[in-house]
Amino acid sequence: MLPGCGKFYHGECAASHGPTVPLNRAFRCPLHACLSCFITNPTNPSVSKGQLTRCIRCPVAYHANDYCIPAGSVTLTDNNIVCPNHFTPRKGCRNHEHVNVSWCFVCSEGGSLLCCESCPAAFHRECLNIDMPEGSWYCNDCRAGKKPHYKEVVWVKVGRYRWWPAEVSNPKDIPENIVRMRHDVGEFPVLFFGSNDYLWTYQARVFPYMEGDANSKEKMGKGVDSTYKKALEEAAVRFKELQAEKELRQLQEDRQNHKKPPPYKHIKVNKPIGKVLIISADLSEIPRCNCKATDENPCGMDSECINRMLLYECHPQVCPAGERCQNQCFTKRQYCQVEIFRTLSRGWGLHCVHDIKKGGFVNEYVGEVIDEEECRARIKHAQENNIGNFYMLTLDKDRIIDAGPKGNEARFMNHSCQPNCETQKWTVNGDTRVGLFALTDIPAGTELTFNYNLECLGNGKTVCKCGASNCSGFLGVRPKNNPPSDDKGRKMKRKSQMKRKSQQEVIKEREDECFSCGDGGQVVSCKRPGCPKVYHADCLNLTKRPAGRWECPWHQCDLCGQEAASFCEMCPSSYCVEHRDGMLFISKLDGRLSCSEHDPCGPEPLEPGEIREYPPELMTTYPINFIRVHWAQIVKDWPPQSPVEKNCCQTYNVPETY
Repeated sequence: MLPGCGKFYHGECAASHGPTVPLNRAFRCPLHACLSCFITNPTNPSVSKGQLTRCIRCPVAYHANDYCIPAGSVTLTDNNIVCPNHFTPRKGCRNHEHVNVSWCFVCSEGGSLLCCESCPAAFHRECLNIDMPEGSWYCNDCRAGKKPHYKEVVWVKVGRYRWWPAEVSNPKDIPENIVRMRHDVGEFPVLFFGSNDYLWTYQARVFPYMEGDANSKEKMGKGVDSTYKKALEEAAVRFKELQAEKELRQLQEDRQNHKKPPPYKHIKVNKPIGKVLIISADLSEIPRCNCKATDENPCGMDSECINRMLLYECHPQVCPAGERCQNQCFTKRQYCQVEIFRTLSRGWGLHCVHDIKKGGFVNEYVGEVIDEEECRARIKHAQENNIGNFYMLTLDKDRIIDAGPKGNEARFMNHSCQPNCETQKWTVNGDTRVGLFALTDIPAGTELTFNYNLECLGNGKTVCKCGASNCSGFLGVRPKNNPPSDDKGRKMKRKSQMKRKSQQEVIKEREDECFSCGDGGQVVSCKRPGCPKVYHADCLNLTKRPAGRWECPWHQCDLCGQEAASFCEMCPSSYCVEHRDGMLFISKLDGRLSCSEHDPCGPEPLEPGEIREYPPELMTTYPINFIRVHWAQIVKDWPPQSPVEKNCCQTYNVPETY
């Protein structure tokens, strides 16, 4: 519909391109929007502004600069290019063979992988939570049209060498002898770190470098020589330099355009969506504190108000202090004065205008209150539309606050591994509300942050850019422990640094054998931070590989399924506070905490070959745990010998030749 374009499309063909915009009864075709800018931020108004250069073979366009034009493009004129989509591999050229990584881009583990046919990406089908596709399959980035760009750090595969870090170079900036090397449309030169060699390659043999990759040696293979170690160090330094340049360029562009924060609707209280209800208690159900109106600071931060201690807000009609009550911050919206500002590397943020004392109420986190079904639907919609910003916060087991479409200033608070604020769940008039409170004294002008404690739902890890000294590198990963300081505030050197490597204790991130049966093989690992346990899927009766942030049964009580508080160190048996009495004890053999099934010196020892009998109704309710107990007694002297063992085989229909 734009005059002078003159291009025609089938409706399905036009809709398959993301930058296509429907306008009234017509549409604006993708030749009038920069694809690179659209992928970064579809709502950015500058997507369709400025000089564009267009591919002469397909309907894609880019801003005519080195930041937007994808690497491997052939420039014909100022307004025309041939884009990398038209690369054709040469037969017999090993460097033109497509190669995929051997690990999942979501969970970083191997196994049966779903491989993208346009780039090296690979995923577990369960991690993406999708059905097995028929025919060719492409990852979300490739379907959206994302390409490598100049001045990007990438991992490159060459022959049988390991994945090696390199920088995508502009052909204008490389030596003449490299330019004269044979290369086709879609190929671009890369400069390898560590060796300073050049190579022409293409999209199917590179994938983006991410912050923290230099420490992920388990992906890149064992044995790091000096050249490769040097390459990792140079890549990490160069990546930070390029990121700083990109962030500074973005900040300058935003200031020139007087760019405002992304639009949202400001609301003062939580708004329920769908079937979600906002609870309202009767006055007779609201707790009454013992404060008096004559107290110096009734119900204040320094008082002994029982409601404040239990995170209950006083009600003006119930509290004995009446109008002098200082525990009604949520109801009266006694927020600190804050301002939204543009940070250098983390988008928009929030800072305080005046000083805030430790424990002070900063703001309430408000938004649309949705249920889990609606939450997953919104996350799926965001993934399908390449939306990377989430504002969801768990309210209780059935409700989530989503401050994305509607909320207040608190939605702009960034994450930090060393935050100056924290979230607290208070009961206000019978319902749960989330408040942000200061962890320390905060001077005016300081950015306000809190720890997101993010749980991944099928996405890859999100890089953390908080810059704290104890930064974990990724959202959702526990922050590092700072080394202890002496009285003068200087960091103390750890004694372990003075020991030889042979004397250092090696702590494995993951165990090698299944925690249930003790054998090796293809296992699934627990995603709970700090848990090293792995299991065979068959040992847990899992029909498919668990997706997302899966936690093993060691963290749930065997009897009720609630959060476990005490654990057997010999098997996945564990119990909550209510059920642990009498179930676990200190083993007399090695001093470890264990259940009675693993210690012949326990309170009820088993004789060799003896099977512990359990009530039939208990077997029906908890078959998996108790079947494991039975088989643990006879697995060492298989095949079954005693009548008890043979009876056990008959009970569970297991042949003696199994």
